[in-house]
Amino acid sequence: MEIIFLLIPIAIILVAFAIWAFSWSVKSGQFDDLESPAHSILFEDDNELIPDDAKPKDKDRD
Repeated sequence: MEIIFLLIPIAIILVAFAIWAFSWSVKSGQFDDLESPAHSILFEDDNELIPDDAKPKDKDRD
């Protein structure tokens, strides 16, 4: 029964930390834009990062 006197304060501290972490993430803008990172993989904007010898050869370009 004495363990409950230890577990309740620990639980309160953990809940307070979780609330602080959530409020910090909201204030710092972590939840502002949830859709753009998911859509960014659909765009091919990394052509300059691919080496020329690794790019696929187009038959129409020759």
